[in-house]
Amino acid sequence: MKNIIIFGDSYSTYEGYIPEGYAVYYSGHRESPPDVFSVDKTWWRLLASETGARIVQNNSWSGSTIGFTGYNNSDTSHSSSFIYRFEKLWDEGFFDKNEIDTVLVFGGTNDSWSNAPVGEVKYETEREDLYCVLPAIAYFAKLLKERLPRADIRFIVNTELKASITEGMKEACAHCGVGTIVLENIDKVNGHPTELGMEQIKDQVKAAL
Repeated sequence: MKNIIIFGDSYSTYEGYIPEGYAVYYSGHRESPPDVFSVDKTWWRLLASETGARIVQNNSWSGSTIGFTGYNNSDTSHSSSFIYRFEKLWDEGFFDKNEIDTVLVFGGTNDSWSNAPVGEVKYETEREDLYCVLPAIAYFAKLLKERLPRADIRFIVNTELKASITEGMKEACAHCGVGTIVLENIDKVNGHPTELGMEQIKDQVKAAL
């Protein structure tokens, strides 16, 4: 594990460390809990520090979904969805210019919270299928495996997701030959990791890798 790219949501953001224009959750001047006020306290920065790995890009967008349905039934097929963000990087030649050996996908939380249609796991999809959570997760896992066959790809499965999404994500990843890291007992406030929660995420991801 040397060169990591992260595809994430609010849990993996920090102001100044994600692409310009992406929505951010964590920063040094938040006025409400959780108490993560330094980038060095984030799970991904801790992981890089302890393993010597390099975060080539942290492609995280607060409030983002893996699939194409966001909050209030919004269409994220050409904005914040994980699928679109990966496809945009691919088309821009990011993976030709950067050697990536580890892909960490930490999503599904907003797919669960937004009440997007869940659907069923399927591996042959049409574009419209990607507006449902489980077909989108399966498509994303398959896409990553096909495009980055030599990379170690892991989906980090959050706690407190809808059971159907947790089980569907595990099933889809297993089918596509992609690893999962199923989190347990993460300390949170307002649904987001505290400093302790960040440590717990780092410890569990590090142990799995």
